[in-house]
Amino acid sequence: MIRHPRTDPASARLRRAALTPLAAAILLAGAPGAGAQEPTGPAMPGAAQMSGVPLPAGDLPNGAISVRLIRGDVSQNLTGHPVELHGGPGVLSLTTDDSGRALFVGLAPGTAVHALAVVDGTRLESQTFPVPSAGGIKVMLVAPDAAMAARAAEDAALAASPAQPGVVVLGGESQFIVELEDDTLQVYYLLQIANNARAPVATAEPLVFDLPSGARGATVLEGSSPLAGVAGPRLTVRGPFPPGKTIVHAAYQLPYRSSGVRITQRLPATLERLSLVVEKVGAMHLESAQMASHGDMPADGKAYLVANGPAIAAGQTLDFTITGLPYRATWPTTLALALAVVILGAGVWAATGSGARRGDTDARRRTLQGRRDRLFADLVRLEAQHRNGQVDEHRYATRRRELVGQLEKIYSELDQGLAA
Repeated sequence: MIRHPRTDPASARLRRAALTPLAAAILLAGAPGAGAQEPTGPAMPGAAQMSGVPLPAGDLPNGAISVRLIRGDVSQNLTGHPVELHGGPGVLSLTTDDSGRALFVGLAPGTAVHALAVVDGTRLESQTFPVPSAGGIKVMLVAPDAAMAARAAEDAALAASPAQPGVVVLGGESQFIVELEDDTLQVYYLLQIANNARAPVATAEPLVFDLPSGARGATVLEGSSPLAGVAGPRLTVRGPFPPGKTIVHAAYQLPYRSSGVRITQRLPATLERLSLVVEKVGAMHLESAQMASHGDMPADGKAYLVANGPAIAAGQTLDFTITGLPYRATWPTTLALALAVVILGAGVWAATGSGARRGDTDARRRTLQGRRDRLFADLVRLEAQHRNGQVDEHRYATRRRELVGQLEKIYSELDQGLAA
């Protein structure tokens, strides 16, 4: 059954968790509009959109105006070309240098000016702006590139053509993020599915992610492509895939009941680069044979474990283990209930036993109970030291085994006394 985010409490909780510091920063920086096929990261304006726009520049001399002339994009500088600066007492003219720039200096602050150049009969002109008194102004004039325009038109035609058989990959900016909340791991898949062809691609099968055992509340987060959907513990992304990047952000919860959790995820497409980010609490540690490097990273007052690794082929499994997780053991509650039963039984026995036998038995029972309480206190102290990383695993396991064994003997003697 497909869980709808508005009605599934676990999904709603995950959407709230997605706004925790690290995941929110990544999601908000990388989530385009629904269905957008773009790389993650804030959208940058193209060169054509920046043409003629004056920008303050503190690295220029006071009152200087730098005009850069390019064709199509910043990789194609127009050198040795005349550029004019209009305004003030007259028209100033310079020729662009090897970097495509013409630098005008010695201008009176406050003078309204604008830059102009004519390339292949096309008049390029900037906005009018005042000469600053502190720092300078940079402005870029972009001439049209016929070859680039033809390429863009061809790309648009190919993008609208029928899908062809092909493959996609999980791009190098894909990330797997794990955060902690109340004995539960919040796991995020920030996937960038890349179609490197110029036409839509239809894969042989949908991309299916069968989530790890125990995963619950799986959901597709806002900003993801409509190609993605969740049914139970399965994330499916169906083609055809448009050229470029298809963004899929998914999340699920993974409860844990011990200090170590292993997460495995079969990948339906090649992962170009492994990137893991895990929120670190206490002595947590990240282990994986697939890591090439790892370390700690502070972010927004928290610590994170960050690991990177080489590509993982399609059909292979992402496999990592988190150790040293903080958790609340359930055995103290069970032990307390058992103690309550023992105490209640002892009270019944004391009320019905004979006077002389009761006196001897009471003394023995008090002695056993005193030992029991001391051992229990030692056990609670040991558990606290283990959670705080004050005792190594070998010492912890050995001492805990000793204490539990002695407690079992005491409970046995108390039970025998009740039976008698």
